[in-house]
Formats: sequence, C-alpha cells, structure tokens
Amino acid sequence: MVFTNKEMSLCACRRRVFNGSVGRSDIPGGDHDTLIKSIIDKLLPLGDDFGFICGHGPGSSIGHEAHDQSILTGAM
Repeated sequence: MVFTNKEMSLCACRRRVFNGSVGRSDIPGGDHDTLIKSIIDKLLPLGDDFGFICGHGPGSSIGHEAHDQSILTGAM
C-alpha cells in the first residue's frame, strides 16, 4: 500500500523503495519480480518530482531513484 498526498507531491511507500535501494525480497515470502513490478506500476507513474518517505533512512524522490538505481533502470 502506498499513501500519497498529491498537494504535497509526497508519498509514504514503507519498505518498497529506499534512497539508493529497493526493499528486500530475499526473505521468506519475498518476490523480487513482484517488488519491481509494484515500484514500476505504483510509484513511477507518480512522476519524477514526487518525494517519498520510506520505512527507514532518508527519503528521496521518485525521479532520483528511477534514474539512478541500476536495478530500476534495467527493469524499465
């Protein structure tokens, strides 16, 4: 689940994507393909300028992560 505030161009994406990384999929029940599909389908359409708060650590913007994370640029 992703909570968005369009007026503030901000979302809370929990542990789906982080500043410089994506969520873990190597734990029981994790699925890397599902995680990446979720990021592509739910977060990227918000736009490059949308900021995010993640489960822990500093936030970032959708655009920064979409263009700087090789794991995401390779999936698109």
